[in-house]
Amino acid sequence: DLPTYAFQHERYWLDAPVNVGDVTALGLSAARHPLLGGAITLADRSGVLLTGRLSLATHAWLADHAVHGTVLVPGTALVELALRAGEEVGCDTVEELTLQAPLVLPATGARAVQVQIVVGEPDARNLRPVDVYARVEDDTVDAPWTCQATGLIAPGTGTPDEAADFAVWPPRDAEPVDIGGFYDAMADRGYDYGPVFRGLRSAWRRGDEVFA
Repeated sequence: DLPTYAFQHERYWLDAPVNVGDVTALGLSAARHPLLGGAITLADRSGVLLTGRLSLATHAWLADHAVHGTVLVPGTALVELALRAGEEVGCDTVEELTLQAPLVLPATGARAVQVQIVVGEPDARNLRPVDVYARVEDDTVDAPWTCQATGLIAPGTGTPDEAADFAVWPPRDAEPVDIGGFYDAMADRGYDYGPVFRGLRSAWRRGDEVFA
């Protein structure tokens, strides 16, 4: 006789890794970045374009960054994408970056988000615009793109910021901050940080400045 309780189904096989292949066969250069696949100089040489593909199947660690159960690509990752794009044109400083919309990853692991980072030509101050776009991958080539972030990048001066002198740590005159229960409090507000994003170990405050 069959048991009267419901069967428990469990998978035991591994998901095959996604292979991006040789992007040079598509006329691109390798982006040399874990979040990006290819890069190409625009035909009029006014800037560059970098492309990538993100999903929970290829970047499972992003599942540790969720808000009210929705997985979001961290804003710091968009800063990293802008920095990597800047390297293609000799810019290693992000002067500003404004997040325009949250970059949501589909809950279905194999479904991906396509990403493009576009760097424009420099202005009179040698600043270049940088824009981050994304769209959910589907079978149509005309699916709409969403602008996720816009900003400006520039060549670095090679001189560190004098205000960011961390030779003495903790900073002088800074008072320790109690961070006990920090992540529990964030979870109560809907911010679900998994182990990958639980890197806060200690913090200090000096006036309006916070160091961690």
